[in-house]
Order: sequence, then C-alpha cells, then structure tokens
Amino acid sequence: MQDRYSAHRNIQTANFVCNAPLAKFVSLVGDFNRWDETAHPMKKTPSGSWILSIQLRHGHHRYAFMVDGTLTLDPMAMGITKDDRDRRVSLMALS
Repeated sequence: MQDRYSAHRNIQTANFVCNAPLAKFVSLVGDFNRWDETAHPMKKTPSGSWILSIQLRHGHHRYAFMVDGTLTLDPMAMGITKDDRDRRVSLMALS
C-alpha cells in the first residue's frame, strides 16, 4: 500500500512558456500526455508567447513544444534528455 503522504502523490502546477510569435499552433507534448500534440494546446498571448499551466505529479518529466508540427526544445528547461524514440527533448523536475 502506497503511503498517502508520499511525495509521488503530490501534484503541482507547472507553467510553460514558448516564445514563437510567428507560429500558428503550439502545443505541449510529453511523457505526461503520451506525446499527444492535441492533448495540451497552448494559448497565444498578445506578446506572441504561448502559455499553458497544467497539473503534474512530483518527479522528472520529459517534454517539448510542438510548434507548427515541429518538435522544439524549451530553452528554459532544467536539462535535455531523450524520449523513447531517441529524440532530444526537454527535462524538468518537480519537487
């Protein structure tokens, strides 16, 4: 039985920002949504940045931005790693 106070049960809000002022569509993809580019569409701000806040569990998450169909790394990420298809993706840790 998992401890009900375990850190693995903690959920936090994670904020994502993608600077792509010329993009027509940007979404967040990652291991938390099975790399589904339709699962987390981002909202364009008047400044041209795209934003999204989602709830994620404690731990490490691999992710990237899908900018008009092109997988794009987050320059503000904590690191870079590879996904299950050996593509370079961004890495974040939530504690």
